[in-house]
Amino acid sequence: MHEWALAEGVIQTATGIAEEQGLEKITEIVVRIGELQQIEHDILQFALEQLRTPLMKDAKYTLETIPGKLKCRICDEEWTFNPQGVGEAESEAIHFVPEVAHAYISCPSCGSPDFQILEGRGVLLASITGVKPDD
Repeated sequence: MHEWALAEGVIQTATGIAEEQGLEKITEIVVRIGELQQIEHDILQFALEQLRTPLMKDAKYTLETIPGKLKCRICDEEWTFNPQGVGEAESEAIHFVPEVAHAYISCPSCGSPDFQILEGRGVLLASITGVKPDD
């Protein structure tokens, strides 16, 4: 599953950052997830819990959603992504490749499929909180 691969990436990245910063323990990891990625938060949370390492054995995982924000290149209308506005197959396609959203979504004002995605893409490790040996 896509979420398990993302969890592995988060764990590896967090471990690398903790080592660079000299942390002996990670207490919190905040992950920001673009709404257009349509990541299943429950599955990602479960994967993170299952893949945790001793460095993060008591860490709290916080998953935040970055709302999808779109802007029409024709009429300059801005709107927020509505995942209920697309079917299951289309939603799955957008989940794996957000750029295909243009094939399934159009401007609510003028109907054009020519828009840019301003916000709501990607998955990023927003912050890591931890304890250094001296703390």
